[in-house]
Amino acid sequence: MTSFNLKPGTNWDEVKERIKERNIYLTDEDLFLEPGKEDVLLKRLAEKMDRTPEQVKVYIESVSHNKDAAS
Repeated sequence: MTSFNLKPGTNWDEVKERIKERNIYLTDEDLFLEPGKEDVLLKRLAEKMDRTPEQVKVYIESVSHNKDAAS
């Protein structure tokens, strides 16, 4: 299973909103995270964002750690 590391103290809902601000075509359904199934989320977003799951993982971690970076 592939997972990502959020900045300590950052919850998924906050990260999800940041991602939606930068990617207005993504929906809550696209960003739904079932606990323990990060790999499903990464694959779904990789397809929607035309990136690899690893690139999506790096992107999520970037958004988590820095509000102003990540594109």
